[in-house]
Amino acid sequence: MQPTKSDIDRANIRDFPKAHKIAQDLSAGSTAQITIAIAAILVICYFAKLVLITILTSLLIAFILEPIVGRLERWRVPRSLGSFIAVLLLMAAFAAAIHFSYSKAVEFIDDLPTYAAKIRQSSIGIVRQAQKIEQSTQTVLPDGPGKEPLRVKQDTGWSDWLTSSVSGITELLLTISFIPFLTYFMLSWKERTRASTVKLFRTENRTVANQTLGGIARMLHGFLIGNLICGLFIALASTLAFAFFQIPYFYFIGILSGFLSLVPYLGVVLAMIPPVTAGLGSLDGTKMFTIAAIVIGLHVFAINVLFPKVIGKRLKLNPLVVTIALLVWGWIWGAMGLVLAIPIAGAMKIIFDHIENLRPVGEWMGE
Repeated sequence: MQPTKSDIDRANIRDFPKAHKIAQDLSAGSTAQITIAIAAILVICYFAKLVLITILTSLLIAFILEPIVGRLERWRVPRSLGSFIAVLLLMAAFAAAIHFSYSKAVEFIDDLPTYAAKIRQSSIGIVRQAQKIEQSTQTVLPDGPGKEPLRVKQDTGWSDWLTSSVSGITELLLTISFIPFLTYFMLSWKERTRASTVKLFRTENRTVANQTLGGIARMLHGFLIGNLICGLFIALASTLAFAFFQIPYFYFIGILSGFLSLVPYLGVVLAMIPPVTAGLGSLDGTKMFTIAAIVIGLHVFAINVLFPKVIGKRLKLNPLVVTIALLVWGWIWGAMGLVLAIPIAGAMKIIFDHIENLRPVGEWMGE
């Protein structure tokens, strides 16, 4: 005997609570799995930060050098040889920058007695004011009878600190030494690595994977070009302003201050240190205040005008996501986390946009 439509409806009604409970259990299980996976990834990123930072830094450098390798390839230079030439040029430029910075630092140290005398002379008033405040405090709050002066216990673990510092510096230098090799292999094996990465996915998902990798590559390229344009603009404006106020080594200080201004959140503070340090003892308070205002003005102009125009169109991240990314990656990786946070967030958004179940998250991250 065939079941009637009413029998089927009654069976469906009886099974509905059970199906609803199963769906709730699956949803709770998926949420728990996602939470555990995110926590595991963050733990791995924290403990493997030196390795991951080295790999990501090498990747960014590879994107910076890619136009040079591409140009050499169009000139019929083999990609392996072109990659070697590009990395060699980068190392030569880095060595030249170190030599130039060292020579300027030596000149500054040679002139330091002159600057020290000027700084000492200009700080006499501040010291006198501090002495007056100290005398007034002692008058208002006299020492009680039998009160012993505060004694600071000397730290006797300086040898342990020195040993750990040397060990950390050695580990850092050893890790940095891998960057040229990683960059070379990323450049010379670019096409093969990308094709092999796409083959890791199922056949039906390879087209989406290829589009995702292409989107990330375009985003990183645009991010680097945008930062270079903004850095050059701020550096040029800073150099002209510092030359007008006759700050010592204005051509070096202007470039350094301009590119330090690109560091998220901390940029305005870092950009102010070089001109203020160089101008101590040679500039009066009004000029120092004007220089600080110029640095702040250039930073605000870059953040609110240049970055949205040059970089914002390529990343398409809303300010809340950028702030959260800076907070999380800065906490996990420190200063390098602040530098890498925005491209990591941009890459995550592109990945989410190409995965159907995660597209709402990608839309939430967008502008």
